Amino acid sequence: MDTKRSGMLAQRNRTAGLRAAGLVCAVAMAGALITGCGDDKSSGGDSSSSPSASGGGKSAAATASPGGKLTEDQAERKALIPKAKITYDKALSAATGAVSGAEPVSAELKNGSGNKPVWETTVAKTDGTKSMVTVDAVSGKAAEPRTDSDEDADDKKKLADWLKKATVTPQQAAEVATGKKKGTVSSIELDDNDQGKAIWSVDVVTENDWNKTTYDIDATNKKVLRTHVDKD
Repeated sequence: MDTKRSGMLAQRNRTAGLRAAGLVCAVAMAGALITGCGDDKSSGGDSSSSPSASGGGKSAAATASPGGKLTEDQAERKALIPKAKITYDKALSAATGAVSGAEPVSAELKNGSGNKPVWETTVAKTDGTKSMVTVDAVSGKAAEPRTDSDEDADDKKKLADWLKKATVTPQQAAEVATGKKKGTVSSIELDDNDQGKAIWSVDVVTENDWNKTTYDIDATNKKVLRTHVDKD
């Protein structure tokens, strides 16, 4: 009996061992199949189906685009300034030539009719009477002067006072501004500041970044009173 029982126990142990070995093999095979499926998907899958891959590609393209780095205002300056062949001083000269006895007050480069560059200028007589003159920024030709119908007696008196105080010319003020920042003068205007001082406000655009820097320059002594960089 002991011999028979020992044989039966040995047979059971061998059977259990075979079952355990089979289970281990099955688990191993299943793991291999799962791993194999993962490898096929990662190596053979389309990268465009991955949100991160697709989004990353678009982001890189946007960053690489030079135009994408410019703001709307910077892009407008980049498109406008190179088209102008006439500088602010020549535009002011044409404007004062169109109005007898007038002195320069302001000039600003803008897009005119048909997207052509023009200088919108203002000149005034010594009594403060203003006239607006549009000057073609390519040919330098001045249009017919227009009087300022909104100008009242107080406005005339204030402007006449500025003109009297302004011993610094617009050209001298622009030289001070461009001496501080190399670039193109896109606007210049006779005005007054918070302290009531007559100033020339000069905008200088730098072509490496198309930013605009405004200099407020004392119209009596050429001193820079304020500097502001517009990066918009």
